[in-house]
Amino acid sequence: MDPAATIAGLVAVLNTSQLIIHLSLRQMQRNRARRLRHRRESLKSESGTELSETTSPSAQDMTLAMGHVDFVERRFWARETSTEWWDRIVLQVWDESQWLRNFRMRKGTFLELCELLSPALKRKDTRMRAALTVQKRVAIALWKLATPDSYRSVANHFGVGKSTVGVVVMQVAKAIVKVLLPKVVTLGNAQVIIDGFAAMGFPNCGGAIDGTHIPILGPDHQASQYINRKGYFSMVLQALVDHRGRFTNIYVGWPGKVHDARVFRNSGLFRRLQEGIYFPDHKITLGDVEMPTVILGDPAYPLMPWLMKPYTGALDTEKELFNYRL
Repeated sequence: MDPAATIAGLVAVLNTSQLIIHLSLRQMQRNRARRLRHRRESLKSESGTELSETTSPSAQDMTLAMGHVDFVERRFWARETSTEWWDRIVLQVWDESQWLRNFRMRKGTFLELCELLSPALKRKDTRMRAALTVQKRVAIALWKLATPDSYRSVANHFGVGKSTVGVVVMQVAKAIVKVLLPKVVTLGNAQVIIDGFAAMGFPNCGGAIDGTHIPILGPDHQASQYINRKGYFSMVLQALVDHRGRFTNIYVGWPGKVHDARVFRNSGLFRRLQEGIYFPDHKITLGDVEMPTVILGDPAYPLMPWLMKPYTGALDTEKELFNYRL
């Protein structure tokens, strides 16, 4: 057979196939448009709503008529959860003892805390879902911090997702550091603190310092550095407190293995005390000794002109009395 004739035959078959496909697509588009028109007319007759004849077709109608896609209404899926326990039991039924036992604070304190943190925690509702209220965010964070519950358990209590609990705890913690730390953990009126310690038996004292260990999970990197002398993983929290035990300065983050004295020497508090800028210049004279405002520490801390620590070794009556007062 002549090659030219063969090629011509193949081209004819191809053109015919393309024509058939084109006609079939046009027929499918007509059928879909007809079904759409019938559907709109039936909806119109059922609802009795008047549709303007001059109204232009929507993008969805045009897409359907062109045969590009079969329109399916989009839906957002979310796991159904219950907030009855928080909304109707905790907020409305619990008494003060239950609030103290579970949230470590009274309900009035909780509400005041929510009001203070509201500017940093309030979120807007979206088209997908309503935002968690500030009260619920704070309650989730406090429950997680005050109890050994897992994220899953907290999520089930408050009717939220497990990942939501993790996000909310970090949001509340950052808000507390940003909003409340500068206002709450501060020296305040130094003279009131000095008078308070004097009433307890130690003159010209501006605070007492010590460290505590915050338990943590063992980190993957340099885990041995976080094992403290008691044998568990921790970070050191150094705190200076006033005569009522309230924090006036904190310093946190060193591994649990690090000695309190090293943590102290690397803190901003040490630098400011050394430079004499932490307390107001308030010196008193005891006998023939001029005494600056001091802080009190245990034997782990270095003896400084502004840091008093107990005597060690063989003690006479005066040293025992000093240690007793300290």
